[in-house]
Amino acid sequence: MRLRKLTLRHFRNVVFAGLEFSGRQQFLAGANGQGKTNLLEAAGFLTALRSFRTAESKLLVGHGQSAAAVSFELEHERLGEAHVLIKLRRDGRELWCDSARVTRLADHLGKFPTVVFSSQDMLLVRGSPAGRRRWLDLTLAAMDAGYLAVLQTFSRALAERNALLKRGGADERQLAAFEQTLAPAAAELIARRAAGLLALSATLKSAYGQISGETEKAGLTYEPNFAEPSSDALLARLEVGRARDAQFRTTLIGPHRDDFQFAVRGTAAKDFASEGQQRSLVLALRIAQAAWFQAKSGVRPVLLADDVLGELDPERRRRFWGTIDAEAQVIATGTSPPDGALGPWQVFEVADGMFTEKPVGP
Repeated sequence: MRLRKLTLRHFRNVVFAGLEFSGRQQFLAGANGQGKTNLLEAAGFLTALRSFRTAESKLLVGHGQSAAAVSFELEHERLGEAHVLIKLRRDGRELWCDSARVTRLADHLGKFPTVVFSSQDMLLVRGSPAGRRRWLDLTLAAMDAGYLAVLQTFSRALAERNALLKRGGADERQLAAFEQTLAPAAAELIARRAAGLLALSATLKSAYGQISGETEKAGLTYEPNFAEPSSDALLARLEVGRARDAQFRTTLIGPHRDDFQFAVRGTAAKDFASEGQQRSLVLALRIAQAAWFQAKSGVRPVLLADDVLGELDPERRRRFWGTIDAEAQVIATGTSPPDGALGPWQVFEVADGMFTEKPVGP
């Protein structure tokens, strides 16, 4: 897939921008805080109508505005020329594809893959389990409407059971009623997460080996809160735990408490990996995500790189660029000019939410 034109209106600090892309590599150059990341955020919104920076879409609407819009013109492996329009309001959104309104997110998922390489990715190694779960859910749901459906079913049943526990005095029959929905959804969610992480881990190991020069081995391990993906086993565990859940007024067992961990040389990356190793891990994870997206959708993702390579040593940086898909479109940002050794770049200078294409030199 190639993004040929991207238009923004009232998206964060960008009042209006219309960028026409030619070639495979684009670079947004400018000081921090000028709008480079905002444009990548808008481009990444195409995949699953989710921001990689915030869970609240209302924050994407420019200050003092009632609505924002992002328009995409694309060359697509399956659809040919495609046009997608997303309208954002503070209370909702609209999605249009080739002039037809799309009312179900499930009908959009899997069609327009993008992968964002962000400096915030370091939190996937260092941060909380909640952040890793959110990344995993967004990644798997972006290409799999079935995953999204089971996640929504589980989340609703969990919220209803927790509401009952918070009110206090819930009887066994009420809790059991919610558990009949909760347990099967939880079991399927665990199984789907295990399969997804297994596929991602295989590519991560290969990509990390290339970035690190094959001198180190990396891994990715799923840590489910309840290891047996069986509906009956989960039902039994929920029943046994009702008294404790009532005491704490929340559900203490289930995939909403899952985690996954990175390892380098057989040790926990969070505790023992160097800064360079951790950065290489999250770059390898994003490469694995891109490969998984392409395998699931049959569409080559657009890669969005938000000033992520500055902390890598020159050799790891060179190997990273050698690892990514040589046919993929790359839209990158930075405060200094792009590496000319990587081939020709179409460069846009960014200042105060305005984008100006820089003429190609002689």
